[in-house]
Amino acid sequence: MSTDWSRVAAWYDQLVGGGGSEYHRHVVLPGVQKLLGDVKGKRILDVACGQGVLCRILAQQGAEVTGVDAAAELIEAARRYSNLPFQYHVADARNLEFLPADHFDAATCVLAIQNISPIQGVFAGVSRSLKPGGRFIIVMMHPCFRGAKETSWGWDDARKVQYRRVDRYLIPRKAPIFTSPGRKDGTYTWTFHKPLQDYV
Repeated sequence: MSTDWSRVAAWYDQLVGGGGSEYHRHVVLPGVQKLLGDVKGKRILDVACGQGVLCRILAQQGAEVTGVDAAAELIEAARRYSNLPFQYHVADARNLEFLPADHFDAATCVLAIQNISPIQGVFAGVSRSLKPGGRFIIVMMHPCFRGAKETSWGWDDARKVQYRRVDRYLIPRKAPIFTSPGRKDGTYTWTFHKPLQDYV
């Protein structure tokens, strides 16, 4: 099953653009940079890189960056936004055999692992491509609390506290991500729910 975002690439590019959404810029990307530390002179692999937002940031910090994404349209956008030399590949993150083994100092996958299924090939490919001691940094929303129609906010009047209600968590499933949630115009891609233990 294809899980790339080719069908929704124009919508996603409008949402994220060349510099990332506000959430990317103020929360996600600073956190990833902090976890990576000094990247100058290091080889970094960005899996499911989309428009290459993180790739460009890391390259500006002196890293040698390789970005991989299955959506040709997003790689095209990444090349359009880039004014630095990058290695971009249109390729399935579940099959990274084309990358050299023991080559990268670190790998990242930012807010994308939950949209790939199955995920075993991603972990196997990244493991093979990392140098011994290399790190794989994954950014994802905790799957327990992000299930559409399976979780909701509630209010306890007696205790005067807000809580997150989880009605379904341990059962794997897939759900559509509509590009126009209020309109549901038929354009969508998939997200795949798995409990945290599946990722571990």
